[in-house]
Amino acid sequence: MLRLLRFLKPYKKEVAAIVFFTFLQTLSILYIPTLTAEIVNNGVTKGDIHYIFKAGLFMLLVSAIAGVTAILCSWLSANMASGFARDIREAMFEKAQAFSMNDLNKISTDSMITRTTSDVTLIGQMTVMFMQMLLPAPIMSIAGLWLAFSTDKVISLIILATMIIFLLIAFFLGKKIIPLYKLVQVKMDNINSILREIVTGVRVIRAFNREKYEKGRIDAAASDYADNAIKINKMIAVLLPVVMFIINMGVICILWIGAKRAAAGDMQIGDIMAMIEYCFLILIFLIMGIMMFMYIPRAQACADRINEVLSITPEILDGEVKNQEIKEKAHVEFRNVTFQYQNAEEPVLDNLNFQSKSGEVTAIIGGTGSGKSTVANLIPRFFEIQSGSILVDGIDIRNLPQKELRDKIGFVPQKAFLFSGTIAENIRYGKKDATQEEIEHAAQIAQAHDFIMNMKHGYDSYVAQGGNNLSGGQKQRLAIARALIRKPEIYIFDDSFSALDFKTDAMLRRALKGEIGGSTMIIVAQRITSIMDADRIIVLDDGKIVGSGTHGQLMKSCEVYGQIAASQLSEAELA
Repeated sequence: MLRLLRFLKPYKKEVAAIVFFTFLQTLSILYIPTLTAEIVNNGVTKGDIHYIFKAGLFMLLVSAIAGVTAILCSWLSANMASGFARDIREAMFEKAQAFSMNDLNKISTDSMITRTTSDVTLIGQMTVMFMQMLLPAPIMSIAGLWLAFSTDKVISLIILATMIIFLLIAFFLGKKIIPLYKLVQVKMDNINSILREIVTGVRVIRAFNREKYEKGRIDAAASDYADNAIKINKMIAVLLPVVMFIINMGVICILWIGAKRAAAGDMQIGDIMAMIEYCFLILIFLIMGIMMFMYIPRAQACADRINEVLSITPEILDGEVKNQEIKEKAHVEFRNVTFQYQNAEEPVLDNLNFQSKSGEVTAIIGGTGSGKSTVANLIPRFFEIQSGSILVDGIDIRNLPQKELRDKIGFVPQKAFLFSGTIAENIRYGKKDATQEEIEHAAQIAQAHDFIMNMKHGYDSYVAQGGNNLSGGQKQRLAIARALIRKPEIYIFDDSFSALDFKTDAMLRRALKGEIGGSTMIIVAQRITSIMDADRIIVLDDGKIVGSGTHGQLMKSCEVYGQIAASQLSEAELA
């Protein structure tokens, strides 16, 4: 928790103001019982109406000061806590943006969502509660006891004894509640994980009629969470009546002993009233402070989870090359590249060597698990290679800032993902200042213009999150248009034509030839028909290059390529 306090540095003035106004508010509240005692002792018992009126007006003024300072404390606390939570969430977002895929795998997606939303929100709420509930408690207790002892030492011992009893009960109850609070956030993570899995996998669940099974999973997780929450609430429910009993017993003792002392002339009636109010105020503020204190373990658990994200050192760090001459624009080269996924037993790519030059189309094909998509993901540096080097424009990508590297690339992922919004907004995602003419041109090249115009609102048609209201082929074509609009040096298509029919695939490849110009194009594919006319086809098998050349050359020289071709092409096409 203390490690997050660095985010409070910009709010030093607000914190100082909150402490000042809290101190002023507490003193104002504590001064009211003193004024009550004076009104009773000097006004009511003596029948001095003028004194009662004058003291009453002064009491109203003190009450107004207490009210105004309370409002200021609440307003400042809310503003500060909102800014504090915003800054933490922004820091987590920026850190996550720097993570590699391996870094992101260390923290699950559902846990990352929980940490950046509910965990940070709870930290913000705790900050407000700390300022409004926990901070006044010690001030009220110390100042209240001092005023009580200055009024009557004997009855003050009753208040002190009441406080001690209350603190002992709260301590023993807290020992049982605090461990439960630590479990609550973990249980919430589990619910989010299962719920997210059910929502995203709803089609598979329905296809296999597993609704009852999944309902059982979410019910079990929710019941587990509820059991912990109910235990906590039961203990708190016991605490409140016990506290009220202690307070009332304290008041009875004050009245009993105070009456005897007043009868003996050792104490005035107004002082008895003041002591009762001191007892109430001290214990009520102690209750708020201890209730807040019991929430601290839950906040600490959230803070630990937040710090876990912030403390991760990104695997991939920006390189920086200044004034280095570009040897050959739009040139990609793999030199002895070996790559192994985290916790994998063996490399997925082993000593890979190939080049793709400006104006060339390089295709990569191979069986499942041969490492095709891995090659596509290594060029934008989504993962860090273990050995060798990948060069773009003659510069090792580890020596380039990631933004500069990715500005050179138009990437179409294997799984086409679209954002919620309009079709135009999704295509413009590749180039934020793109004109409508550029959007339509990119869509035409990607063979998406016709189906877009057949939609009711054309380019302003709505796209659901993930493109769930579009077919697979439509999503792929929009993802291709998004990459084309950038006009990058390097195009990477990671199995991006798989959902297209053969006619659309052929039309798209013809249109792409006239579009790439001096750029280089790398196509990862499973269908031979998508890459037959490539300048160079690289055949992968178990992470190694087993063939390289044109379609005709590979048909004669590469057994693996021949087997793939035989499984996909007709006898006439093979001939």
